[in-house]
Amino acid sequence: MKYLVRDPQHKMIAGVLAGLGHYFEVDPTLLRVFYIFLTVITGFVPGILIYFFAALVMPLKAE
Repeated sequence: MKYLVRDPQHKMIAGVLAGLGHYFEVDPTLLRVFYIFLTVITGFVPGILIYFFAALVMPLKAE
């Protein structure tokens, strides 16, 4: 079974996008580029708040 967790080994900030990339089997770099684009287009605040909330809610990957 797949779980949505933050990935501390492949993180850039908190591991949220690395965890999403692993969960959806997508390269985390593509998600990071898409996230940055979306954050800039929406005026920074919504993207930053969503990332911060996801970092609080998503558990860390167990080693």
